[in-house]
Amino acid sequence: MDIFLTNTLGKTKQRFTPITPGKVSIYTCGPTVYHYAHIGNLRSFVFADLLKRMFIANNYKVEHVMNITDVGHLTSDADDGEDKLEKGARREGKTVWEVAQYYTDHFMEDLSRLNIMLPDHMPKATDHIAEMISIIKNLEEKGYTYIAEGNVYFDTQKYAEYADFAGLKLNEEDARSRVDEDEHKKSPFDFVLWFTRYKYSSHEMEWDSPWGRGFPGWHIECSAMSTKYLGDHFDIHTGGIDHIPVHHTNEIAQSTCAFGHKWVNYWMHNNFLVLGEDEKISKSKDNFLRLQTLMDKGISGLDYRYFLLGAHYRKPQTFSFEGLEAAKTSLRKLVQKYKDVSVRDGRNEDEFDIFYTKFLEAMNDDLNTPQALAVFWETVQDTNIDVGTKRSLFDAYDAVLGIGLKEQAERKEEIPDDVLALKSERDKARVLKNWAESDRLRDEIVSKGFEVLDSKDGTEIRKA
Repeated sequence: MDIFLTNTLGKTKQRFTPITPGKVSIYTCGPTVYHYAHIGNLRSFVFADLLKRMFIANNYKVEHVMNITDVGHLTSDADDGEDKLEKGARREGKTVWEVAQYYTDHFMEDLSRLNIMLPDHMPKATDHIAEMISIIKNLEEKGYTYIAEGNVYFDTQKYAEYADFAGLKLNEEDARSRVDEDEHKKSPFDFVLWFTRYKYSSHEMEWDSPWGRGFPGWHIECSAMSTKYLGDHFDIHTGGIDHIPVHHTNEIAQSTCAFGHKWVNYWMHNNFLVLGEDEKISKSKDNFLRLQTLMDKGISGLDYRYFLLGAHYRKPQTFSFEGLEAAKTSLRKLVQKYKDVSVRDGRNEDEFDIFYTKFLEAMNDDLNTPQALAVFWETVQDTNIDVGTKRSLFDAYDAVLGIGLKEQAERKEEIPDDVLALKSERDKARVLKNWAESDRLRDEIVSKGFEVLDSKDGTEIRKA
């Protein structure tokens, strides 16, 4: 079955053709571990996970790499501002190494809560300095760099196709709106490959290099780590659309020039998670929400994952707690439907093929998750499908969507007596329509690490 992907390189939906038949190599821009990942960040990683699962469902062997950025990412995303890890260390009174490990651990916990399959490789930037230096030396030998005030810059004027990927306008007025002016750059679009000069007082992470003791620029890190594990020509690179005009444009420039040929065949980007008035969720605006914030309000990681499936990855998705509650309710219904067929054996192969083909066609059409969900619910509501076939279909759908139906259906939890007592008090308050007391008791139950699930059939308490 053909697979179609929207390729930012060319800006069209294209039939996927792997470099090696039956195999696909994927690189995902991972987190900068100076703070908690917010729910907008996490949309990128759910998207990459769905892409991976879709290929597995099509019997591809997938090799997936996601990096951990623990040095060199400046607050502007370009060459201005403080290193984000240094900023995080100062904020928390810790070393940069402590900050990086703390937020890496929390990121890994978020991946687990979202049922995201771990990549085959999760390299840290600080473990791959030698690979970065090697690529920079290669670029220097080929004449693509210059040194100014101790820093090594990539000369974008030496790469004629620099503006093509993001459709940039290479005039100074537009350039200065993109990055702050740096008097040492030949062009405002040039970028630092290696820093030995840092305008802040110190930089805790530094390494020896041919250009002096210093640290790498953010963009060179992804080129080095991706090629170490996937080679200098691989299939797919993913990330958020905010990476297109600076980070991914710079990655393409340095990698193409270093290797002398096309570096990545397909570039895929997910759109923003937005609040009202199309305002993206961002750490810099202090409007970001953590996954833990949602869980404190009774929304599980799988509820949030199901919510994300309701919009196509290439479209902005509006965040609301009302939308999350609707997703939570829908997922609970699916879990119950799964329970209804969970002990059935056997299936009608013809029926299975008809429905699963429709489902896979939706996923193969540029990860059309809204259409895939529609096929899922069509299967649920079709009374002519025997239960054994439904069970097989549910398992097959879930393997791709990753919403954890079997795990949720089979989960057996003991609720502590004190939580059960709070539930009993809350049930009485609801009967008396004392909604303020009901809400207070609900918050107390949630504070103890449990979800409160209200329905027309009563209230269920479960571990968050």
